[in-house]
Amino acid sequence: MSTTVFKKVDYPLSKLIDDIDMGVIGLPELQRPFVWPNINVRDMFDSMYKGFPVGYLLFWENGLTDHHRQIGTGKKQKAPSLLIVDGQQRLTSLFAVLKGMRIIRKDFREEHLYIAFRPVDHKFEVTDAAIHRDPEFIPDISQIWAVPFLRFLKNFFQRLRKSREISEEEENRLSDTIYQLHDLKSYPFTALEISSSVDEEQVSEVFVRINGKGTRLNQADFILTLMSVFWDDGRKELEDFCRKAKTPATGEASPFNYFLQPDPDQLLRVSVGLGFSRARLNYVYTILRGKDLETGELSDERRERQFALLKESQEYVLNLQNWHEFLKTLLQAGYCSGKMISSKVGLLYAYTFFLIGKRDYRLDIPTLRNIIARWFFMTALTGRYSDSPESRMEQDLARLREIHDGAGFINVLNRIVTDRFTEDYWNITLPNELATQAARSPSLFAYYAALNLLDARVLFSNLKVEKLLDPAIRANKSALERHHLFPKNYLAKLGIDDTRTTNQIANYALAEWSDNIGISDKSPAEYFPEYAARFLPEEFQQMCYWHALPDGWENMDYQEFLEARRKAMAHVIRDGFSRLQGKIV
Repeated sequence: MSTTVFKKVDYPLSKLIDDIDMGVIGLPELQRPFVWPNINVRDMFDSMYKGFPVGYLLFWENGLTDHHRQIGTGKKQKAPSLLIVDGQQRLTSLFAVLKGMRIIRKDFREEHLYIAFRPVDHKFEVTDAAIHRDPEFIPDISQIWAVPFLRFLKNFFQRLRKSREISEEEENRLSDTIYQLHDLKSYPFTALEISSSVDEEQVSEVFVRINGKGTRLNQADFILTLMSVFWDDGRKELEDFCRKAKTPATGEASPFNYFLQPDPDQLLRVSVGLGFSRARLNYVYTILRGKDLETGELSDERRERQFALLKESQEYVLNLQNWHEFLKTLLQAGYCSGKMISSKVGLLYAYTFFLIGKRDYRLDIPTLRNIIARWFFMTALTGRYSDSPESRMEQDLARLREIHDGAGFINVLNRIVTDRFTEDYWNITLPNELATQAARSPSLFAYYAALNLLDARVLFSNLKVEKLLDPAIRANKSALERHHLFPKNYLAKLGIDDTRTTNQIANYALAEWSDNIGISDKSPAEYFPEYAARFLPEEFQQMCYWHALPDGWENMDYQEFLEARRKAMAHVIRDGFSRLQGKIV
């Protein structure tokens, strides 16, 4: 028989609340977004009141000594010896109600968990305005534990007598009922405490088997929980940055942008890459627990050193100057909004390299922007981090371990870019990748980025592509539309009506909304000469280059046109990238 990796421990509710309050049990701060609806909280108290079970709790022994306190300004008296793996929403609800503390919802709105109780029929409700006014209800059961019990009873009956008479018998019966509610502090919970010798992968498997769920615990959640219990301020800083990044600010510096509204775990990945040169979060979880990778031993001192390193890196990641300098780099690469980016992971990894280049190799901003703009263009176009992103990033970071100066950093990234952008890639691979109808194709977005880099104008227009792709421009109709060069209804008349064929990205060009409407279902041979007449011959020749229109395309067979245009689009993308290398096209 295998050794049991857990022990069963029984807790009265009062002991759980006290241990959380002291910091022995690591319940993340109530400032963390709370996802349970209030009705779930009501139902849990109702079940407890009726003596029903409300499920096991799953804790993980920390393995650290109990004399170390939290990092930062946390008010807990001890570092936690137990981390919560399953049961966090239940314990957050119980702690918030019994302590009368506010929680914060996912939209960062503060809220008090008002749960009401009607002693006359033992009924729990989520408090609303009517219940607040009804003297039959205790509108906020938190008050039962907030003031001396006899005083609470006195106040309740004084309010109730103002609305109706109460007999001595009824008062005694209601008093017993309210005392039963007050005595929920003795409600028994059973916790399974997993040994500190068990790693996070095994803990995740235990969670799955207990809950019968098919999804393992998220590695980022493990680390964010550690941050909550050891470094409250660190997690709050992450969440505050992410909250502000979602909303335009007026009159103050802000992380808001049109590329990415990050989640805390996404920025955590950047901090991990910058601080530890690692991309795999399971490794980071191990070192932040203070575990030696060779011996497996846990150390308080090692944990504190690792958190100090994380704290230093996170401060750099959340620096608004660094953040916005990086976002300018995306603009320099031709990408002007999140709608043009198919991989947020690739964006975050580019930010990691940007920060490494700035902090560790002390590159000046113009030089750094140039290399990271080329790097991002390559990774975005090729989908470098689409498959096994952590493994790929580990490999890329490993290439820097023997690099000691800025020139070496630039050479490493340039070598990777050059090795990827071969002649075969430009002439064979990329045209083949353009043979798709996917609306969010990396190659299509790279083509748009190239048009920006080449300062291209919209098809049949004097307006710049870059201006009309600006995410700040909003109207009832999009400023730009993807115009079918061979209109769908025209193709249908030719017997071509398969959506995968008609919606090939090689059949799309960026046109103003009004022009797209005007062209309607006309054949290319009909509308193209009409619109060409708007421009001088040399102007229109330049426009045909930008929009990858082969000579005589309007009279081509459709399949022949698609093949020719894919090659022309690949050529434009290559020319756009060449602009990033400082070459004149």
